[in-house]
Formats: sequence, structure tokens, C-alpha cells
Amino acid sequence: MTDAESRRGLVFFLLYFFLFPYGNAWIQQLIFGDAETPIAEANVIYYGVLFAACLILFWRFLKEDFQSLVDWLPENTAGILLGLAGAGVMNALLRLLPFPVSDPIPAQYAAEFGAAPIPTLALLLLLIPLVEETLFRGLLFGQFRGYSRPLAYVITSVFYALAAVWRYALERGDARYLLLSVVYLPLSIACTWCYDNGGSVWATAFLHAGLNGIILFLAL
Repeated sequence: MTDAESRRGLVFFLLYFFLFPYGNAWIQQLIFGDAETPIAEANVIYYGVLFAACLILFWRFLKEDFQSLVDWLPENTAGILLGLAGAGVMNALLRLLPFPVSDPIPAQYAAEFGAAPIPTLALLLLLIPLVEETLFRGLLFGQFRGYSRPLAYVITSVFYALAAVWRYALERGDARYLLLSVVYLPLSIACTWCYDNGGSVWATAFLHAGLNGIILFLAL
């Protein structure tokens, strides 16, 4: 990324985690009031806007990374397949551990799919992977890799795993939900490794989408 993209990306990254989720909830409440909100459809709009913002903010980076996907197609394909196999198996095994709280994410995926299959698939297989991989692998890992590759792996993998569950811990007032971040470490490490070796955030988005699909399939 260019310095300008990195600066814009840092601001967007902070807003994405600490402001946008609450703004999205406020807008949904404003529109729907006390009526039942169609969660999947609302999230498609939300992540669609975020993806459009990513295209605007990181257009040059995403364009060059797509060319890297094409130029290094065998390497990126191998990274996707190995990541799917390794992270899929590790995720399934870790879910067998006796955590003090149950992971709400698979149940949420299944419920949203049952209520709105097409919007849920658009979220899990397209919008969320593209937005999160651009921010975590492209921005976060890319920035720290210049200083220390091992440090970049640790920061990116751990932060993503915590980001997957921290809102549940906050909303439900139970810090034990943070322990569930262990379950999402394989996904994060696999995506980081795929990006580091294949050089394309588009490949990690395909990998992320595949792993989301596995979680949904197992939940169903």
C-alpha cells in the first residue's frame, strides 16, 4: 500500500471496529424501530457500503493485488487449498474443547441462512471476506511485516481472532467469550500465511469465504 492508502486505511480500520457497528445498529433502530429487523438483508447493505468504501480507499492496492493473484495463480491456489484443509481441520478440532460458553457465531450463521439464504451467502462468501481481508491482511499485516514478519503474524492473527468474538463479550457482559478467540486462530493464521506466500489479498478472501462456508455447513 502507498503511504496515503495506509493513512486512510488506519482511520477506516479504527472506525470499522469502534464506530461503524454502533452506527449501523442505530440506523437499523431508526428505520425499523421496535419491528423485527431482517438482519441478513440489513448486513448486506452495511457490508456493501463498507466494500464500496474499501474500493474507493484502496483501489490501487486492490487492483495490483488482483494482478498478483493472476501472476502467481499456482501459488495462490495452493495457499487457498492448503489453508482450507489445515484451518478447517484445526477449527473442527478446537470446537471439541470444553469452552465455558458456546460459540454464538455458527448458530447465528445458521439462523440467518434459514431466514434469508441468498443475503447470508452474499455476506459470508463475498462481502465480509473482501472487507476483512483487505483490512487485516492487506493493511494490518502489510504494515507490520515491514518491521518484523513474526510480529506481523502474531499481531494480525491474534487481533483478528479477538475481533471475531469481542463484541459478544462486551454485549453480554461476559469476558469468557474472549476464550472463543482460540477457535478462530486457525482461520486467521491460514489467511495470513496465504497472503504472505501468495501475495494477493484476493486469494485470502477466497480462503476466508471457503472457511466461512465450512462453518456454515457444519452449523446446518
